[in-house]
Amino acid sequence: MSQNTQKVFTPLADATPYTQPGLPGARGLAYIETYGCQMNFSDTEIVAASLAELGYGFTHDEAAADVVLLNTCAIRENAEQKVWHRLAQLKGRKRRNPDLIVGLLGCMAERLKKQVLEDAPVVDLVVGPDAYRDLPTLLAAAEGGQKAVNVLLSREETYADLAPIRLNTNGVSAFVSIMRGCDNMCAFCVVPFTRGRERSRDVASIVRECEQLVADGYREVTLLGQNVDSYRHEGTDFADLLARVAEVSPLLRVRFSTSHPKDLTERVAQALAAYPNVCNFIHLPVQSGSSRILEKMNRGYTRDWYLDRLAMIRSYVPEVGLSTDIISGYCSETEEDHQATLSLMAEAGFDSAFMFAYSERPGTLAARKYPDDVPAEVKQRRLAEIIELQGQLSVASNRREVGRVHTVLVEGTSKRSVADLCGRTDTNKLVVFATPDGVGPGDYVQVQITETTRATLIGSIVERP
Repeated sequence: MSQNTQKVFTPLADATPYTQPGLPGARGLAYIETYGCQMNFSDTEIVAASLAELGYGFTHDEAAADVVLLNTCAIRENAEQKVWHRLAQLKGRKRRNPDLIVGLLGCMAERLKKQVLEDAPVVDLVVGPDAYRDLPTLLAAAEGGQKAVNVLLSREETYADLAPIRLNTNGVSAFVSIMRGCDNMCAFCVVPFTRGRERSRDVASIVRECEQLVADGYREVTLLGQNVDSYRHEGTDFADLLARVAEVSPLLRVRFSTSHPKDLTERVAQALAAYPNVCNFIHLPVQSGSSRILEKMNRGYTRDWYLDRLAMIRSYVPEVGLSTDIISGYCSETEEDHQATLSLMAEAGFDSAFMFAYSERPGTLAARKYPDDVPAEVKQRRLAEIIELQGQLSVASNRREVGRVHTVLVEGTSKRSVADLCGRTDTNKLVVFATPDGVGPGDYVQVQITETTRATLIGSIVERP
């Protein structure tokens, strides 16, 4: 799920320390690292809320922490290998401080609980995504010298009543989880096994959280779910929810992720067109441009269906920003299938994409039923061609922006220069511009685009608040 700008996306390279200094706790200090998707980052905010209730504070300095927690991802083998390496690094720290508590949270904890306990003695507690309310009991057991485990999945848990602690946000944008789990059972995906069945959070709690964010000065929310288009709660569907959140405040931009092509309705596109503060951007994973491969992936749609969805969206929002996910080298993929993916990319004109070589995940339908028969060198060659084409599409998309004026929500200082600010258009393109007096994070400004790089738009303010 995680997860954007006009650059070509690649997998997350490093974990992000999701912590903040200056919040001492009576119980001690916690340090949390988050790997993977946006949903994991949202879960970390729930974990932080549970720890704060126990009296823990938070630190950005791992060496100062009494508790080190890794919130993990299991979507690809590479993500898990990074965590194994991280646990090996923590062995020395644990040796020097036997009282240090090390915990493994999230999807990898759910999938590999037995192996973790056997192969990583440094780990004191293993906690699945539906067991964060049990952290007080688990931490107490770990403090008493016991190994503590809870990886039970739930059909009801949404953490709707827990107010997230937003430790590492920019104070402008925030994630709001609207549902948990997934019922889609895509053949390549472990999410249904690590996050359980789909369940939606009640509307009132979502609206209250968004209202509080506005009161706290936030100006953008991203509504999160493994498949937001499946949201249903007491007669309210996702299009209704979009409207409810958009009506919280005209100052609040509303984004969402992730949509599923088989479930995206015309009413969602209508909401994008009807509400100026619902951003004109959709992340719509295609995975493959071959209908044969899509059927083997159990995606529930064909190439033509996907392209029809794009045409429908653009009929309401012609300038919609569009990103996608693409997998190269899936089971039995032929050169013809690969060329079908390239041709769909060109026809769709994606602004950006997350692109990966297929990684077989144990326990999935694909692992049980289909041999992983595309050689690694072929997967990588095809992935390189996909990345190269997406780079061309991204550059072309950016060049079309030159001369246009966009409403940009200022997020903060540019990473490259303190003399510049950065923010995003409602189509989710990153813009960098000179810092004027009286403008800062949370402000909306009108920016004319003057030039571009492969990943970024560069402009100048033509109108300020």
